[in-house]
Amino acid sequence: MPNTTRVLSRITSLVLLTVTLSAVILTSPLVSAQSEHFPRPAELEPAIRFWTRVYTEVDTKSGFLHDSMNMGVVYRKVENDREQIEHFRRRIQADLQVLAAGRRSGLTLTQQQVLDAWPEGVSNSALAEAVNNVRFQLGQSDRFVGGLIRSGAYREHIERVARERGLPLELAALPHVESSFHPGVYSHANAAGMWQFLRATGQRFMRIDNIVDERMDPYAATHAAMSLLEYNYNVLGTWPLALTAYNQGASGMSRAVRASGSNRIEDIILNYRGGSFGFAGRNFYPQLLAVLDVERQAQALFGILQLDPAPEYDEFELTAYIEAQTLADALGVTMTQLRFDNPALRPVVWQGGKRIPRGYTVKIQRKSINGSLASIISRLSGDQLYAYQTPDVNYVVQRGDSLSTIARRFDTSVTQLVALNQLTDQHRIQIGQQLLLPHDTNMVTQTLASASPTLTPAVAPAAAADGYYQVRAGDTVSTIARRNRVSEADIIRLNSIDGRGRIFAGQQLRLPATAEAQVLTASYRDAVDEPRPQPVVNVAMLQPSPSNEGAGDLFVGPQMPLRRSPTEDVNALVATDSSADDLAVEPVRDVGISNELAAIELEADPSDYSVGNDGTVEIQASETVGHFAEWAGVRAQDVRSLNGMTVRSPLIVGNRLKVPLTEVSQAEFELRRRQFHIAQQENFFRNYRIQDVDRHQVAANENIDTLARQRYSVPLWLLRQYNPGLNLSRVRIGQEVVFPVLVRVDDV
Repeated sequence: MPNTTRVLSRITSLVLLTVTLSAVILTSPLVSAQSEHFPRPAELEPAIRFWTRVYTEVDTKSGFLHDSMNMGVVYRKVENDREQIEHFRRRIQADLQVLAAGRRSGLTLTQQQVLDAWPEGVSNSALAEAVNNVRFQLGQSDRFVGGLIRSGAYREHIERVARERGLPLELAALPHVESSFHPGVYSHANAAGMWQFLRATGQRFMRIDNIVDERMDPYAATHAAMSLLEYNYNVLGTWPLALTAYNQGASGMSRAVRASGSNRIEDIILNYRGGSFGFAGRNFYPQLLAVLDVERQAQALFGILQLDPAPEYDEFELTAYIEAQTLADALGVTMTQLRFDNPALRPVVWQGGKRIPRGYTVKIQRKSINGSLASIISRLSGDQLYAYQTPDVNYVVQRGDSLSTIARRFDTSVTQLVALNQLTDQHRIQIGQQLLLPHDTNMVTQTLASASPTLTPAVAPAAAADGYYQVRAGDTVSTIARRNRVSEADIIRLNSIDGRGRIFAGQQLRLPATAEAQVLTASYRDAVDEPRPQPVVNVAMLQPSPSNEGAGDLFVGPQMPLRRSPTEDVNALVATDSSADDLAVEPVRDVGISNELAAIELEADPSDYSVGNDGTVEIQASETVGHFAEWAGVRAQDVRSLNGMTVRSPLIVGNRLKVPLTEVSQAEFELRRRQFHIAQQENFFRNYRIQDVDRHQVAANENIDTLARQRYSVPLWLLRQYNPGLNLSRVRIGQEVVFPVLVRVDDV
């Protein structure tokens, strides 16, 4: 009987796996099969069993061909070979087509096996739909074992952080799903580290820039992961939703709850078909439940494993900037050891282009040094410590540039430029984009040598008197004017901007002179007791010719943002790099793709930025009638007239507003709106990190706006993200409001 054969095969596989791994040592935390925080709905059991098999029956040399929607349907095990996978996939699809036509007798062996994979009485329509759902899942048993072994170095720390925050200890198993407890891994989507943070989300809780990327430090990232999970729970109200939001974002799960009309995870998994809620989203929660099951039975399944020991670190927060080599020499350790213990420091630090920054907490394993870390650093001489960071050297991308031509001009490589600037696509750079250059290139050395000791510090994204400002995604004329303390009318006049105030990302705007525009100076080495702002050298090259390749003028100006948002591709000119595989990238404007990228940037923001079927939007904090008019390409009065408003009519956060879409499409409007909020949030999280939360009960005579601004210094848009259901105009005495506790970042 086919069913009997299949059951015996599974039992044999489990027995063989247990015998094979029974020689190894394991002490794994026992996790209860049932949990009040993580329920197991019966509807999810097929998916849980499927992932249990993936983690225990097959390794990365093989996998399962299965149905992507009905997780209980597994057709066969196949080797991890593309040709073999496609051969059996086509055969299964052909058999499904025969079965979907109604045949149930006179079946071939493979047709009978495919039919046996489905529950008895399966309909022809279900089989027809299954033709397009045949999916291959790579086995994970060897990765799971590797993750179990690696987890020994981090598990105690993770559980301690969770316990201190009052969070479920089951969350400590999440890295099995995310990274197999590998601290240095990157995903195809550029999520990084053991906890797989995307940059935009991670910046809320960690320092992430070209010098420090705390995503790569598993200990620092653990605090951030618990903060994010706690935030998700505050927003969504249940742990299954909060956990799934770790993969889909709070915004994605908020949409799923609204669209499905349910906050039950089983209802959403079975019925919600949102555009971004695909296989990974549907299976994220069942995967964690499977991981908990496998951990609970780890010794029976894998034998006894010897876990990696947790290292003992000595830590010290630096009060000055210091060269990595200087610190390694003082500690008597190799640069390799220092780098291993401090994975958050970016390659530019180890290459000598940047110093270890002031405020960074250095770690070193106690067994590696003689004496305490603090005492060793205290003995460093004054000329080994610095009051400021090594200056940045930037290049502004010109028309016709590519990464390969820039690399040749500055005697570096495309690989170095991609790594230093954290570029996601080496074939696409923008005209006007600023690229960091390695400090060890010939051209940079000449540039620094020719520059005077007087440099302009990166005090703002605007130039000095009568300077220029480069427009970024989300900018408006009014926000640029406020940021630079100049007149909006003067900007419009100097740049001949049309009556609607239209500007675009990458555009250079001339700024009027202001009394506050100053040129500040700083030398390359300064006294430790006289800290000054971090300087930046900006290298602007002239259009090169065969006779002057690499030559150009030097100007000293403020540092622009180091990272471009994916959404800045819209309305921006594009320079292409055809050096790799002769790939030519056209400056294609795709609003749909840009909208998807913008939604990813806002994945931690549960706010609804879409236009409803009735042509209305939910008003969010910090939005004005002028903003809606700008995004729609109309006058502010047009928005007021459509909504029966006067000039004095207020916008009430949470209410809905009709938007005129006569000049732009709905997708274009939504993209512009998202770009505004992306820029707002990016600018904010360059200067602040979320350190904790405070649950405040509103007392008599307290005002939410006053509490947010004066006591907690929290912008209303961020307060509303933590309290998406909060009606700011109707707060009751005794009502609990969650306030994020912010810490200012002084040295970034």
